[in-house]
Amino acid sequence: MIPGFESIVEERIKKAQEKGEFNNLKGCHKPLKFEDLNVPEDLRLAYKILKNAGFLPPEVELKKKITQTEQLLETAQVDSPEKLKIKKKLNWLLTKLNITGKEPFSSIVSEKYHDTIIKKMS
Repeated sequence: MIPGFESIVEERIKKAQEKGEFNNLKGCHKPLKFEDLNVPEDLRLAYKILKNAGFLPPEVELKKKITQTEQLLETAQVDSPEKLKIKKKLNWLLTKLNITGKEPFSSIVSEKYHDTIIKKMS
């Protein structure tokens, strides 16, 4: 940091506090909400650093790929060979997510395809 810069920043923060500019901020006087309560407390900082650097846990990467593949599937032409490939890829990604055990496969199916499954079965 530039020498002397830190003292200028501290001085401006102190003046803003005295003027009450921080009093009406969103979430003021409320407990902090941690994004990942499933992460052990001693690993939260490391996870946050990795997240800020653009690294995501494998299951989150999988979910992103699933979402992208679903969007591709929606735009693909009906009954085309490309659409069949996309469906196979989506099934493979869903199976892979199921194997990780981070999210049950049935919840994914029920959210995304419940109505379609019911229509085809009746």
